[in-house]
Amino acid sequence: MRAGATVVDCEWQRYSAGERMARFMVYLVIVAAVVLSIRTVEVIPEFIIDAPEQLADLLKRMWPPDAASYPAEIHDALLDSIHIATVGTVLGVAMALPFGFLAARNVTPWPWLNWVARLVLISARSINTLVFALFFVAVFGPGALAGTLAIAFHSIGFVGRLFSEALEATSPGPIEALRAAGAPAASVISFGYWPQVVPAFWSLVLFRWDINVRESIVLGLVGAGGVGMALDNALNLFQWTRVAMILLSILAVVIAAEVAVTAIRKRII
Repeated sequence: MRAGATVVDCEWQRYSAGERMARFMVYLVIVAAVVLSIRTVEVIPEFIIDAPEQLADLLKRMWPPDAASYPAEIHDALLDSIHIATVGTVLGVAMALPFGFLAARNVTPWPWLNWVARLVLISARSINTLVFALFFVAVFGPGALAGTLAIAFHSIGFVGRLFSEALEATSPGPIEALRAAGAPAASVISFGYWPQVVPAFWSLVLFRWDINVRESIVLGLVGAGGVGMALDNALNLFQWTRVAMILLSILAVVIAAEVAVTAIRKRII
């Protein structure tokens, strides 16, 4: 060190002044958004304070569950929900596969066709299943058909989008070899792309079916068939013991679907 030089103490700081100001503004916006949301939804403190007492009273009314109502009123409705989810998944996958191929840039080389397919997938995915159900109930009337179509059309966006991403992640080697050998487009898809996406495809189908089983239960609340209609009727008539039995049955079906999907995925993938 040169003679006469002075040592200046420096305090290390993780963020600069500009970064600290930016972080403060982000936190301020988040807090403001939360406060505004709470004021908008009109949270009533008295209801929150009274909620534990009301919940305890409701649970007393729901106990014991009305097991006698299961064979006559709940069993068939549960089967309807499973059928709605299964048929809706099959229809949704069948309609989603063509759009998945069209949306994949490495399969379909025309950008405008990619964008059209992606627009269809985004549109189907952005509309909630309940909105689809309300629309089809208005068109076809209450029942399982409306629920099945709602499940199918909403599944198009989910399945098609993830399937197109699986196609875009495939290795180009086998595809280039088939094209160099003069294979037609159908053969390139069947022997080049399809073998590479089979595990992802079955995983996607099983996962979507598992989701659709849960959604088919809710659709009955808007008249789209299934056990949700039985639940809605029991709620409207204040039959709390029957409501408890329906909720327990739904829980059992959801757990069984989860176990079945996990077991099948282990065998297939």
